Amino acid sequence: MRCLAPHPAGSYLLEPQGSSQCATMELGPLEGSYLELLNSDADPLCLYHIYDQMDLAGEEEIELYSEPDTDTINCDQFSRLLCDMEGDEETKEAYANIAELDQYVFQDSQLEGLSKDIFIEHIGPDEVIGDSMEMPAEVGQKSQKRPFPEELPADLKHWKPAEPPAVVTGSFLVGPVSSSSTLPCLPLPALFNQEPASSRMCLEETHQMPMPSSSSSLSCLNLPEGPVQFVPTVSTLPQGLWQISGTGTGVSSIFIYHGEVPQASQVPPPSGLTVHGLPTSPDRPGSTSPFAPSATDLPSMPEPALTSRANVTEHKTSPTQCQAAGEVSNKLPKWPEPVEQFYRSLQDTYQAEPAGPDGILMEVDLVQARLERSSSKSLERELATPDWAERQLAQGGLAEGLLAAKERRRPRETQVIAMLGKAGQGKSYWAGAVSRAWACGRLPQYDFVFSVPCHCLNRPGDVYRLQDLLFSLGPRPLLAADEVFSHIVKRPDRVLLILDAFEELEAQDGFLHSTCGPAPAEPCSLRGLLAGLFQKKLLRGCTLLLTARPRGRLVQNLSKADALFELSGFSMEQAQAYVMRYFECSGMTEHQDRALALLRDRPFLLSHSHSPTLCRAVCQLLEALLELGEDAELPSTLTGLYVGLLGRAALSGPPGALAELAKLAWELGRRHQSTLQEDQFPSADVRTWAMAKGLVQHPPGATESELAFPSFLLQCFLGALWLTLSGEIKDKELPQYLALTPRKKRPYDNWLEGVPRFLTGLIFQPRARCLGALVGPSVTALADRKQKVLARYLKRLQPGTLRARQLLELLHCTHEAEEAGIWQHVVQELPARLSFLGTRLTPPDAHVLGKALEAAGQDFSLDLRSTGIDPSGLGSLVGLSCVTHFRAALSDTVALWESLRQHGETELLQAAEEKFTIEPFKAKSLKDVEDLGKLVQTQRTRSSSEDTAGELPAVRDLKKLEFAGPHLRPQAFPKLVQILTAFSSLQHLDLDALSENKIGDEGVSQLSLKSLETLNLSQNSITDLGAYKLAEGLPSLAASLLRLSLYNNCICDMGAESLARVLPDMVSLRVMDVQYNKFTAAGAQQLAASLRKCPHVETLAMWTPTIPFSVQEHLQQQDSRISLR
Repeated sequence: MRCLAPHPAGSYLLEPQGSSQCATMELGPLEGSYLELLNSDADPLCLYHIYDQMDLAGEEEIELYSEPDTDTINCDQFSRLLCDMEGDEETKEAYANIAELDQYVFQDSQLEGLSKDIFIEHIGPDEVIGDSMEMPAEVGQKSQKRPFPEELPADLKHWKPAEPPAVVTGSFLVGPVSSSSTLPCLPLPALFNQEPASSRMCLEETHQMPMPSSSSSLSCLNLPEGPVQFVPTVSTLPQGLWQISGTGTGVSSIFIYHGEVPQASQVPPPSGLTVHGLPTSPDRPGSTSPFAPSATDLPSMPEPALTSRANVTEHKTSPTQCQAAGEVSNKLPKWPEPVEQFYRSLQDTYQAEPAGPDGILMEVDLVQARLERSSSKSLERELATPDWAERQLAQGGLAEGLLAAKERRRPRETQVIAMLGKAGQGKSYWAGAVSRAWACGRLPQYDFVFSVPCHCLNRPGDVYRLQDLLFSLGPRPLLAADEVFSHIVKRPDRVLLILDAFEELEAQDGFLHSTCGPAPAEPCSLRGLLAGLFQKKLLRGCTLLLTARPRGRLVQNLSKADALFELSGFSMEQAQAYVMRYFECSGMTEHQDRALALLRDRPFLLSHSHSPTLCRAVCQLLEALLELGEDAELPSTLTGLYVGLLGRAALSGPPGALAELAKLAWELGRRHQSTLQEDQFPSADVRTWAMAKGLVQHPPGATESELAFPSFLLQCFLGALWLTLSGEIKDKELPQYLALTPRKKRPYDNWLEGVPRFLTGLIFQPRARCLGALVGPSVTALADRKQKVLARYLKRLQPGTLRARQLLELLHCTHEAEEAGIWQHVVQELPARLSFLGTRLTPPDAHVLGKALEAAGQDFSLDLRSTGIDPSGLGSLVGLSCVTHFRAALSDTVALWESLRQHGETELLQAAEEKFTIEPFKAKSLKDVEDLGKLVQTQRTRSSSEDTAGELPAVRDLKKLEFAGPHLRPQAFPKLVQILTAFSSLQHLDLDALSENKIGDEGVSQLSLKSLETLNLSQNSITDLGAYKLAEGLPSLAASLLRLSLYNNCICDMGAESLARVLPDMVSLRVMDVQYNKFTAAGAQQLAASLRKCPHVETLAMWTPTIPFSVQEHLQQQDSRISLR
């Protein structure tokens, strides 16, 4: 068997210098280890033939040729050679070194640590070169930073055929040099006059194009005259340069091109004879080289040696919509048939859309999110709360977001993307939408998508393999052969794995520090499987997409995720649109307007409709009410909503069935679970009734015996119902379940976070239309006793002592109770200054807060910064007559003013402008300074308008301004100086910061000083020049300045002298601080002498290490106002 033996261009075995012929070796026995052969200067082609002759002793003598394009090699002999090498320990170590080299050359930009030393030790510094590149002269220096392969020169050093090849690196071309023809240095797609092809494009076997005999003198690739043959390669071919003879073909040159190849329909028509492709190696799909071993033939190389390299786009022959040209008969092989069948079945699985109202999908905003510490003393992280205008939306939707995140990751690195959202925000529906988007072809960067509900994994004692996770635990188990699994693990970068409801795996906390399973095909525990995925050892290079709630222990592990997003829920308009769609899908279009009118009459439920789950629950109750008649009316609380949904179902069930189901819900919630087994029901009748009424259902991907509650809020309601009905709960323990004043010892775990509101509603609302409608009047006495306990507890609470989050929860509980006495007690105890700084305010929070402020009968000042409140909620609170002052994000407030102006709401606009305050203002970022500039610009625009006059109160009344943020000075300080004059009442200007603003002498000269009482220029790198400029401007503050601080600057004796001269003129100055500067005893004496002329100055802080202590003591004895602290 004869074949073309390649000579890799980037070979690490050197040829004899000065010769263009392949080195030859005398035939003889091989001596030494394989490691010595690996490090030798021998040509590998000759090694192959030596080994060939040794194995075939006694057979026909094999003729050796010195030309690399005519040498022969036996494929089976080469495979046996590799298998024999596998047993050599030194060879394994050498392979490990080569693997590190591979990872470095194609992934890392420089050698680091031990891998660099090992590589240079075994290979040698002179041989550290990449494919088709020349080694720089400085490569032998260990400190030299190695550039990326595409940055290196393209000519060769170690590969010297008879005719030097012309090279285009990256997606490379190889051909003999011809002085008669040149080709301009263009990327390959430009050669074909088309855009780069898609990564899933069908590859044609060969392409021919004629080459002109003359071209531009500016060239980097020389080609001979006549037709040029392009042969696209596949991923199994080794990286390097290939020269293939075109003898007998009529084609002057054949080029093997590893990269993106255009479709045949876009290539110029071929001319001359057609060259057939290389023969396909048997049992090696996707390889056209008979000597390229399959993955099973290779020795046990480390993983990086067997994987694809960075910056090299391999061809994906996935089953896509591509058409081959009719004139080309031979094609490269596509996926194996079992893989294609599995691909189609997976598409069919995810393409099915839910019917009826379940199939309604509303496109909501995806907001880029981040986790931050809940407090300075806590290590726990929670979802950060940006202001409304600061939200960064994921541009382009889901597909663009995933594509952008995929492009930013490093090659061969697993990417973790987390989608966070509170219970009921539609995370599971969104995960299903991702799968359907892929099945419909909108996520072409992934060949396979696997969606796994995490409740299917939370089974103690089970063991898993990676193929179980991919094939057996999805919405519908799929049959997949071993060939399919092998194909998937070879291309993990084309796999998207979705883990829905990640919080269900809370019992597996700590998997980041666990050991993973030994291999993908071997079984291990769930903790080990998760550890392998998140530690990037299993399916390395895939994309992990998680959906989870933004609380709990597992969320702490997501702080280092590659991308974090948050589902924002429905807007008010989207909620109303969902109601219309719901009745349209239900075939009740005649009730659409009536249903929408009923919902608008209940603004509390309308505000809760920002949650898709609650919006659907409202629609279900509206549907039931409208079927009864025209006198329908929605309840005004969440408790009434769920009582209306469960009332008829409870009355038609077996006796005590609802109470038994409530007990199950509570017990599961205490264990942080939402799924249960069929045998956990007390009887088959209760299970049948619960399933028939939709109170439990089979979740996607679960076993036949597994059931779950359809929504988290329904489980919370049932848990609260159990607390109301149970005699096992002691009266003194009942208040802890409200979670308003958490105990330090054995605190209540409020995992069922909706329980407190439902509990107060069930206990306090009238029995006939609430608790009695669910379980009858038999529990009246027990509920009355619990009502007294909770009423006494709530009336003892002091709302002014609660934190903002607990205060909002108290307002929700009292609103659900609908008990006038408790409501009046709570709202009348509200403090006049309410700060919700850093506490998220949802639409229901804003509604119940506004209702409480109106009922209080007093004036309030609100701080709404960093609450994420939406514009409608901000406008409703600002418009209350009882709110006299409010603070909010500058950007949100200016946007609100603009919106009110556009809608012609003049009265509300005037009220919003008059009530807004920014006192005091602290600029921590460049955005703060820019927002302050927008506020000043708004005032200037307002002043120039004919219908308004005067200054904005926020600008007019600002008295204290702090400029303290890291790295603010270069960009922010010039902008701040430009607007300082607009604040006519400014009294306190503080430019001191722990990070040192360092405005310097230039910044001091830019300051325009007037009417200040306090000027703090500490830690700003001010020298004598700055002190001189400051002394020139201080007389303008002679009548107002009370405190001047120049602490920790660089003022020397000349600067001290400048300050001493102006000090007697500062008649209002009381305190001056010049500690920790650079002046000596001479400067100190000048200041002390000037101080004696200033009887009005109370303190001069002057201690500095450059003044002898004896001099300082002497000066202090002369004037006690000198402070040496």
